[in-house]
Amino acid sequence: MRDRWMIIFILLLTGSFLLTVVSAEMPTVKSEKYQVPSEYPPHELGEIVRLGRAIVEQTNVHPLSKEYVGNSLTCSSCHLKAGTDLRAATFLGIATAYPAWSPREKRVITLEDRVLNCFMRSQNGIRPPLGSKVSTAITAYITWLSSGNTIRMNHEKPLGPNHVRPLKIRTELANAKRGATLFSNQCADCHGSEGTGSEAGPPVWGENSYNTGAGMSHNDKLAAWLKVAMPPDETNLSEQDALDIAAYVNSHGRPEFVLEEHLPEAKQRGVYGW
Repeated sequence: MRDRWMIIFILLLTGSFLLTVVSAEMPTVKSEKYQVPSEYPPHELGEIVRLGRAIVEQTNVHPLSKEYVGNSLTCSSCHLKAGTDLRAATFLGIATAYPAWSPREKRVITLEDRVLNCFMRSQNGIRPPLGSKVSTAITAYITWLSSGNTIRMNHEKPLGPNHVRPLKIRTELANAKRGATLFSNQCADCHGSEGTGSEAGPPVWGENSYNTGAGMSHNDKLAAWLKVAMPPDETNLSEQDALDIAAYVNSHGRPEFVLEEHLPEAKQRGVYGW
C-alpha cells in the first residue's frame, strides 16, 4: 500500500513539473494598447502625417484631395474623429493588418490600396494615383496611429484588430418602415429629413452620398456601424433599431458603382515624385 501511494506521489510531482515547463515555454501574449501617439514624428515625416490628418478631416474640400471626391463626404464621415474613435471604424491599429487578403478584390492589397479604393466607393470619386502626395499622406497618418502595435497581417479580410463587429440580428428582420420613424426622430436633425445632410451631419443618400459600391450600402454593414457610432458619443440604438434605420437609409437612391468610371487613365494610376 505504501509503495502504491509513493507511485501516485511521484506521478503527481512529475505532472506538476511538466505543466510548469510547458507553461514557461508558451509565448506570452502581449496586451495591446490602441491609442493616439503622444507626439508626431519629427521633421518632414511629421509634416506628412499632419497633412494626412487634415485630408482625412477635410477630404471633399482639401486642395490636394477634392479633385478625387465626387460627393460631400470626408474620411471622417465614417471614421469618426479622424479615425481615432476606437469603436466607429477606427484607424487605431489598422495598419498592422496589412498587406491583407481582400475577398472583394480577390488579391492581397496594401493599406494604400484600401485607402484609394475608398475614394472610388465611399466618396464616389476617382482613385488617386499610387504614390501621390494625397495617398502617401493619408497612409502615413493611418500608419502613425498603429505606432507600437504588433503586425498581424490579416489573411482573411482587410480588417484591423478593432474593426466594427457584425451584429447578431438577421438582416432579413429589417423593417424599413419602422426605420423611417426612427430616422425622423433620431437622425433627421443632423442628416436632414430628406437625407441631404446639414452642417451637423453628411448626406446619407442621394447624389452627394456614398455609392452602391461602398460597404455602407449593405444593410448589415451600415447597421453594425450605426450601432457603435450613432448618435455620436451617445450611442443608444438596439440592434433592431440600427438594422431598421440602415434598411430605410439604403432604400433610397444613390449613385450606381461602375468600377471603370472611377479609375483614372492608366498613365495616372501611379506617380513617382511630387
